[in-house]
Amino acid sequence: MRLNLDAIHQPASLELLARQLVEGFITGLHKSPYHGFSVEFAEHRLYNEGESTRHVDWKVYARTDRLFTKRYEEETNMRCLIAIDTSPSMFYPTQNLAKIRFSIIVSAALITLLNRQRDAAGLCLFSDSIRTLTPVKSTPTHREKLLIILENLLKEPMPNTQSAVAGVLHEVAEKIHKRSLVVIFSDMFDSDNTEELFKSLQHLKHNKHEVIVFHVMDHASELRFEFEDRPVEFIDLEGGQKLKLNPADVREHYRLEADKFYNALKMRCNQYKIDFVPTDVQTDVNTILQTYLIKRARMK
Repeated sequence: MRLNLDAIHQPASLELLARQLVEGFITGLHKSPYHGFSVEFAEHRLYNEGESTRHVDWKVYARTDRLFTKRYEEETNMRCLIAIDTSPSMFYPTQNLAKIRFSIIVSAALITLLNRQRDAAGLCLFSDSIRTLTPVKSTPTHREKLLIILENLLKEPMPNTQSAVAGVLHEVAEKIHKRSLVVIFSDMFDSDNTEELFKSLQHLKHNKHEVIVFHVMDHASELRFEFEDRPVEFIDLEGGQKLKLNPADVREHYRLEADKFYNALKMRCNQYKIDFVPTDVQTDVNTILQTYLIKRARMK
C-alpha cells in the first residue's frame, strides 16, 4: 500500500489512517510469503493441554475450533522505541512536508501494529536534542497518548534547530531499557562529522539494542537531484544559506557525494548488524511493517 501524502490533510484522521494501513497490511500478509507471522492472533497464544482454562478465549474457539488463551501485558516480550528525527531537513520538501509526514504516519501504523500484538511502544522525538521521550508501554491508553503526540507534531511548524543525530542516539543508547528494539526514522543528516554518527549507531548495538534505520529521503530530488535544468535557488533549511545555480552544472558531482554517504551508511549498518532500509517517501508502507515483523521474530 502506497501513501498519497498530498491527500492527507487532517491530523485528526491519523488514528483511522493508521488502522487502515495495518488492516490492509494484515490482509495482504496472509496472501504473501510472510503468512507465517501470526498477526491475527498475536494477542493470544495456543492453549497447552493441562493448563488452566481460565483465560481461554471462547469466542476465538467458536470461530476457529482451536483453543487460544489471552495474553496479558506481563507476557509482553518486546519493547520498541520509535525515534523520529524532527530537525528542519525532515520538513523537506516544504510544499508538502513529505519526509516528516511520511515518518509520522508510518510510525502511527507501527504503533498500532505493536499494540495489536501486545508489544510495548514508546516515542522519541529529537532534533538537536531529545524533545520528547515517553515511557515504553503496551496499554491502549498509552497508544492513544502516542498518537496524540504524533497528531500534534503534524500541526507544528518547522523548528529553528540544527540536526544532531549522533548526540541524540548516544543519549538514547544509555537512557532506554536494555535489549529494546530501536526504530529510527531519519535522513541521517548531521551537523557533526559522519564518523561520530556511525559511532552512535555502534553505541546502540554495544548496549544490546536491536536497531532498524529507516533512511527517509525524497529519492528523486535528494539522491538523484532531479530538478529542471534552469536556474534554481536552493535554501539550506537548517542554516538559511541560499545558492542559485543550474542543477545540470552540479548534478554529477552531487550524485557522487550523495552515493558516497548513502553507501557508507549502508555499509556501517551491515557491519554493525543493523537493519538498514532505504525509505523513499513514496515507498510501499508494507515494506516497513514487514521489516518490523521480521526483526520481531528474530528477537524471540
